[in-house]
Amino acid sequence: MRNGRIGRGIGTALGVGALAVGALAMAPSAGAVEPQSATLSFDCGTYGSGTATLSASQDGTSATIEVSTSAIKAPIDIGAGSVNSTLTLAKNGSGTTDFTGSSNPAIPAGGDVSTGPLTGTVAAGDSLEGTSLKIVVFGITVTCDATSAQSPGPFVF
Repeated sequence: MRNGRIGRGIGTALGVGALAVGALAMAPSAGAVEPQSATLSFDCGTYGSGTATLSASQDGTSATIEVSTSAIKAPIDIGAGSVNSTLTLAKNGSGTTDFTGSSNPAIPAGGDVSTGPLTGTVAAGDSLEGTSLKIVVFGITVTCDATSAQSPGPFVF
């Protein structure tokens, strides 16, 4: 009789474990930002103008956005981690939020400026659309203003 109880206990534990694994497999993934990539146009004054690609990801309330833009070309080789950036985004149609960072890949002279991941905090349902980008390289500040709406639309977290 004792072995029967142990067998049923193990079977019950295995069944509960299988249900838990199944529930986890069916749970929605954390970090479901849509769209994951968007474009918009920037005017950077005397430094140029062009399009930018924004790529977003999310992990809970933390989000990152990477920026690559043809609006600004590197005048000389720029080492990795040398670009300080602030991407300002309209938040939920009333107010703004900033994503900041100083991570960038090495950029060759004449290459498009890429920066990120820029980090920020989001809440479920936040709708964010890029409005401006400030880049500081070697003490020179470049401010770019969006001249188009983000396409295909704002990031929704």
